[in-house]
Amino acid sequence: MAVAAAVLAAGRGVRFGAGPPKPLAPFGGRPLLSWALDAATAAGLSPVVCVVSDDAVAAAVPAPVTVLRNPDPDRGISSSLRIVLEHLADRAEVEAVVVGPADQPLVGAEAWRRVGSADADLAVATYAGRRANPVRIVRTLWVEAMGLRGDEGARVLIRRYGATGVVCDDTGDPADADTPADLAALERRWRSQTASG
Repeated sequence: MAVAAAVLAAGRGVRFGAGPPKPLAPFGGRPLLSWALDAATAAGLSPVVCVVSDDAVAAAVPAPVTVLRNPDPDRGISSSLRIVLEHLADRAEVEAVVVGPADQPLVGAEAWRRVGSADADLAVATYAGRRANPVRIVRTLWVEAMGLRGDEGARVLIRRYGATGVVCDDTGDPADADTPADLAALERRWRSQTASG
Protein backbone atom coordinates (compact mmCIF):
# COMPACT_ATOMS: atom_id res chain seq x y z
CA MET A 1 0.00 0.00 0.00
CA ALA A 2 1.10 3.53 -0.74
CA VAL A 3 1.05 6.74 1.25
CA ALA A 4 0.56 9.91 -0.79
CA ALA A 5 1.76 13.43 -0.04
CA ALA A 6 -0.12 16.66 -0.67
CA VAL A 7 1.32 20.17 -0.56
CA LEU A 8 -1.34 22.87 -0.28
CA ALA A 9 -0.37 26.01 -2.21
CA ALA A 10 -3.72 27.46 -3.29
CA GLY A 11 -4.22 30.08 -0.59
CA ARG A 12 -4.46 33.73 -1.58
CA GLY A 13 -1.75 34.77 0.88
CA VAL A 14 -3.59 38.02 1.63
CA ARG A 15 -1.34 38.86 4.59
CA PHE A 16 1.70 38.45 2.36
CA GLY A 17 0.70 41.57 0.42
CA ALA A 18 0.87 42.48 -3.25
CA GLY A 19 3.36 41.07 -5.68
CA PRO A 20 4.09 37.53 -6.86
CA PRO A 21 2.13 34.68 -5.25
CA LYS A 22 3.51 33.73 -1.85
CA PRO A 23 4.54 30.19 -2.92
CA LEU A 24 6.96 31.80 -5.38
CA ALA A 25 8.59 34.13 -2.83
CA PRO A 26 12.32 33.41 -2.60
CA PHE A 27 13.71 31.55 0.38
CA GLY A 28 17.33 30.43 0.38
CA GLY A 29 17.56 31.22 -3.31
CA ARG A 30 14.62 29.04 -4.30
CA PRO A 31 10.84 29.49 -4.41
CA LEU A 32 9.17 28.85 -1.08
CA LEU A 33 7.03 26.14 -2.69
CA SER A 34 10.02 24.10 -3.81
CA TRP A 35 11.10 23.42 -0.23
CA ALA A 36 7.85 21.66 0.68
CA LEU A 37 7.70 19.76 -2.61
CA ASP A 38 11.32 18.62 -2.28
CA ALA A 39 10.72 17.43 1.29
CA ALA A 40 7.57 15.51 0.40
CA THR A 41 9.26 13.88 -2.59
CA ALA A 42 12.47 13.05 -0.75
CA ALA A 43 10.44 11.35 1.98
CA GLY A 44 9.58 8.58 -0.47
CA LEU A 45 5.85 9.29 -0.42
CA SER A 46 3.95 8.64 -3.64
CA PRO A 47 2.11 10.01 -5.44
CA VAL A 48 2.92 13.63 -4.58
CA VAL A 49 0.28 16.22 -5.49
CA CYS A 50 0.19 19.99 -5.16
CA VAL A 51 -2.97 22.10 -5.01
CA VAL A 52 -2.67 25.52 -6.64
CA SER A 53 -4.94 28.35 -7.72
CA ASP A 54 -2.46 30.44 -9.70
CA ASP A 55 -1.04 29.68 -13.15
CA ALA A 56 2.43 30.91 -12.21
CA VAL A 57 2.52 28.62 -9.19
CA ALA A 58 1.33 25.70 -11.32
CA ALA A 59 4.16 26.36 -13.76
CA ALA A 60 6.68 26.14 -10.92
CA VAL A 61 5.63 22.64 -9.88
CA PRO A 62 8.13 20.11 -11.24
CA ALA A 63 7.37 16.69 -12.64
CA PRO A 64 6.46 14.12 -11.47
CA VAL A 65 4.37 16.09 -8.95
CA THR A 66 0.72 16.25 -10.04
CA VAL A 67 -0.84 19.71 -10.14
CA LEU A 68 -4.42 19.95 -8.88
CA ARG A 69 -6.42 23.15 -9.39
CA ASN A 70 -8.55 24.80 -6.74
CA PRO A 71 -10.94 27.12 -8.58
CA ASP A 72 -12.28 28.67 -5.38
CA PRO A 73 -9.52 28.96 -2.77
CA ASP A 74 -11.48 31.57 -0.85
CA ARG A 75 -13.51 28.67 0.54
CA GLY A 76 -10.52 27.90 2.74
CA ILE A 77 -8.07 25.10 3.29
CA SER A 78 -10.87 22.54 3.46
CA SER A 79 -11.58 23.12 -0.23
CA SER A 80 -7.99 22.22 -1.14
CA LEU A 81 -8.08 19.15 1.09
CA ARG A 82 -11.29 18.02 -0.59
CA ILE A 83 -9.69 18.35 -4.04
CA VAL A 84 -6.76 16.19 -2.91
CA LEU A 85 -8.98 13.47 -1.49
CA GLU A 86 -11.31 13.43 -4.49
CA HIS A 87 -8.28 13.03 -6.75
CA LEU A 88 -6.87 10.15 -4.70
CA ALA A 89 -10.17 8.40 -4.01
CA ASP A 90 -9.92 6.11 -7.03
CA ARG A 91 -6.33 5.16 -6.27
CA ALA A 92 -7.13 2.06 -4.24
CA GLU A 93 -3.48 1.43 -3.45
CA VAL A 94 -3.23 4.72 -1.52
CA GLU A 95 -4.08 4.00 2.12
CA ALA A 96 -3.36 7.44 3.55
CA VAL A 97 -2.21 10.91 2.61
CA VAL A 98 0.23 13.19 4.40
CA VAL A 99 -0.71 16.85 4.07
CA GLY A 100 1.33 19.98 4.62
CA PRO A 101 1.33 23.64 3.54
CA ALA A 102 3.64 25.32 1.07
CA ASP A 103 4.70 28.09 3.46
CA GLN A 104 6.72 26.08 5.99
CA PRO A 105 10.03 25.65 4.17
CA LEU A 106 11.95 24.10 7.07
CA VAL A 107 9.60 21.17 7.64
CA GLY A 108 12.03 18.53 6.46
CA ALA A 109 11.72 15.31 4.52
CA GLU A 110 12.23 13.26 7.68
CA ALA A 111 9.10 14.77 9.25
CA TRP A 112 7.08 13.81 6.17
CA ARG A 113 8.57 10.31 6.26
CA ARG A 114 7.95 9.75 9.99
CA VAL A 115 4.37 10.96 9.85
CA GLY A 116 3.71 8.96 6.70
CA SER A 117 4.95 5.75 8.28
CA ALA A 118 3.06 6.20 11.56
CA ASP A 119 0.78 3.30 12.45
CA ALA A 120 -2.24 5.51 13.08
CA ASP A 121 -5.39 6.72 11.37
CA LEU A 122 -4.50 10.29 12.27
CA ALA A 123 -0.93 11.30 12.97
CA VAL A 124 0.58 14.72 13.40
CA ALA A 125 4.15 15.97 13.67
CA THR A 126 5.04 17.48 17.03
CA TYR A 127 7.82 19.94 17.80
CA ALA A 128 8.64 20.61 21.45
CA GLY A 129 5.37 18.90 22.29
CA ARG A 130 3.25 21.12 20.05
CA ARG A 131 1.26 19.81 17.11
CA ALA A 132 2.20 21.20 13.72
CA ASN A 133 2.65 19.86 10.18
CA PRO A 134 2.54 17.57 8.34
CA VAL A 135 -0.56 15.48 9.17
CA ARG A 136 -1.45 11.93 8.10
CA ILE A 137 -5.09 11.10 7.27
CA VAL A 138 -6.05 7.47 6.64
CA ARG A 139 -8.47 6.60 3.83
CA THR A 140 -11.28 5.58 6.18
CA LEU A 141 -11.57 9.25 7.24
CA TRP A 142 -11.55 10.76 3.76
CA VAL A 143 -15.30 10.91 3.25
CA GLU A 144 -15.68 12.78 6.53
CA ALA A 145 -12.76 15.05 5.64
CA MET A 146 -14.35 15.87 2.28
CA GLY A 147 -17.36 17.18 4.17
CA LEU A 148 -15.37 19.83 6.03
CA ARG A 149 -15.93 23.47 5.21
CA GLY A 150 -14.12 26.73 5.76
CA ASP A 151 -10.53 27.39 6.72
CA GLU A 152 -9.98 24.30 8.82
CA GLY A 153 -8.82 20.93 7.61
CA ALA A 154 -7.33 18.06 9.55
CA ARG A 155 -7.53 20.04 12.80
CA VAL A 156 -11.26 19.35 12.90
CA LEU A 157 -10.67 15.61 12.66
CA ILE A 158 -7.95 15.78 15.30
CA ARG A 159 -10.33 17.53 17.69
CA ARG A 160 -12.95 14.87 17.08
CA TYR A 161 -10.79 11.77 17.30
CA GLY A 162 -7.41 12.73 18.67
CA ALA A 163 -4.18 11.98 16.84
CA THR A 164 -0.94 10.14 17.38
CA GLY A 165 1.88 12.61 17.89
CA VAL A 166 5.06 11.90 15.95
CA VAL A 167 8.11 13.55 17.49
CA CYS A 168 9.89 15.61 14.84
CA ASP A 169 11.94 18.01 16.96
CA ASP A 170 15.17 17.02 15.24
CA THR A 171 13.84 17.19 11.69
CA GLY A 172 13.37 20.90 11.13
CA ASP A 173 11.24 23.88 12.05
CA PRO A 174 7.46 24.20 11.53
CA ALA A 175 7.40 28.02 11.50
CA ASP A 176 5.34 29.41 8.66
CA ALA A 177 5.66 32.56 6.61
CA ASP A 178 2.42 34.51 6.76
CA THR A 179 4.06 37.84 5.91
CA PRO A 180 7.25 39.00 4.15
CA ALA A 181 8.63 39.90 7.60
CA ASP A 182 7.96 36.33 8.79
CA LEU A 183 9.78 34.95 5.77
CA ALA A 184 12.76 37.25 6.22
CA ALA A 185 13.05 36.38 9.91
CA LEU A 186 12.81 32.67 9.16
CA GLU A 187 15.52 32.91 6.54
CA ARG A 188 17.81 34.83 8.89
CA ARG A 189 17.32 32.15 11.54
CA TRP A 190 17.90 29.37 9.04
CA ARG A 191 21.08 30.99 7.71
CA SER A 192 22.37 31.52 11.24
CA GLN A 193 21.72 27.88 12.16
CA THR A 194 23.27 26.67 8.91
CA ALA A 195 26.39 28.75 9.50
CA SER A 196 26.77 27.58 13.10
CA GLY A 197 26.02 23.95 12.27
